[in-house]
This record gives sequence, structure tokens and C-alpha cells, in this order.
Amino acid sequence: MSASDPVTCVFASTTRDHPIHLWDATSGELRCTYRAFDAMDEITAAFSVGIISAIAFSPSHTKMLATGSYCQTTAIYSEDNMELLYILHGQEGGVTHVQFSKDGNYLYTGGRKDPYILCWDIRKAVDIVYKIYRSSENTNQRIAFDVEPSGQHLGTGGQDGLVHIYNLQTGQWVSSFQAALDTVNGFSFHPFLPMAASSSGHRRFDTLDDSPEDFSLSGDENCASIWSFAFASMEDNAAAMDCGDLNSQSEN
Repeated sequence: MSASDPVTCVFASTTRDHPIHLWDATSGELRCTYRAFDAMDEITAAFSVGIISAIAFSPSHTKMLATGSYCQTTAIYSEDNMELLYILHGQEGGVTHVQFSKDGNYLYTGGRKDPYILCWDIRKAVDIVYKIYRSSENTNQRIAFDVEPSGQHLGTGGQDGLVHIYNLQTGQWVSSFQAALDTVNGFSFHPFLPMAASSSGHRRFDTLDDSPEDFSLSGDENCASIWSFAFASMEDNAAAMDCGDLNSQSEN
């Protein structure tokens, strides 16, 4: 769900003796209704809507949508009638992020405590095209990634404080930079400017032996930052990046 993309701002609800409703989180209007049928082909009510942790709509004419769940699977549906097209298996953790390529032919999925972002060819959806590594296997945080406006590169954070840039045509690593001194849990490209935003931070627990000085944060921890760089120089591994901290937040 992203406020910059109203199509994704939805939530589902269900109650006894009623179908599942999909609501517009911005306007509060009902977008659509899903009815469940039992083995006797009779309408039945859902007990819950499950833990659907991520959703993405295809930007192309394919009219597909992808939903990720904590069951380590990603389901692809037809947007017109919500027909289940196929289910993708392969994530090591619960799926926390799904995103289509700009042309809608590929889907990228990432999971909780899973070190790999998986690339799927939606036209085949049988095998994984390639895997993109990120340092996230030892954190419970949701680590977000993003595809830049031209659709040629993907950027992702990790618990190592680095942002890695990958070539989406080959799945190969292109460059990386130190974005923070703690976990980079969010990374997003500007929709049309050569800029990006990152966020960092993780929970810290003090003990009786810790002094206030030991628990203090530096300017590169628990922060949001804006980056500017040249896309043309990425392949040469010479990205020109300038960090500007927007806000150094207080400790958790």
C-alpha cells in the first residue's frame, strides 16, 4: 500500500453471514465484493480474510494483481473477475513485498527473514528467473525495495546498512552505497526525478548494565534520507550520490 498510488490503498473485511468486501482506504467506498462457495457450490461466509501482507497491481494491460501472504506464497489473480491464475512457491519466509516490473511481464517478491528477492516471469510463472541477494535473513523487519522509473534497475536495503542496486535484465549487482549505520528497512525511487528516499532503524533494548551514553544514536541511525544520483552512471558503478538527512528520529 502506497499513498502515492491510490489504486493500492485498499483493505479487506468480512463478517458473519456476509461476503468479503474490499474497501477504498482513502474514500471509504466499497470497491468490490468477493463471494466464497463451499463444496456444494453454495455461498458461504469466510471466517477471516487471512494475512495478506502485500498486494500489487500490474501497470500493463494484463489486468493482473498479485497478493503475498505469510504462507510463503504469492497468488496471481485476474483483476476483472478475481479468478486465481496461479500460485508461486519459493519464498523462504512470509511474503512481505510484491512489485511488478514496469512492463508487467515480471514480478518481484521478497519475504520476511528471507535473503533473496525472487524474479518471476508472469508469462510463464513456472520457474524463478533469478534471485537477488539482500542482507535480511536475521531481522524480522519488512525490508522494502523499489524499481526505478525506467524499469531497468531495482534498489533494496538490508540489515547491513547498505542499499544495493541491481540490473533487472540480468539480475546482476551493479553498485551499492552505505545508507545508514543500522538496518535500511525502506527504499523508494522518486517517480520521475533522479532521486530516492531511504529509511533506517531497528529496535534497541537497553539492559541494567547499559549507560545513557551506550544507548545514544548517531546521525546515521534511525533516520530518513534523500539521495540524488545519475542513472546513466549506474552501469559504470560510478553513481554520484549525495545524502541529506531529513530527520534523525528519537530512539525507539
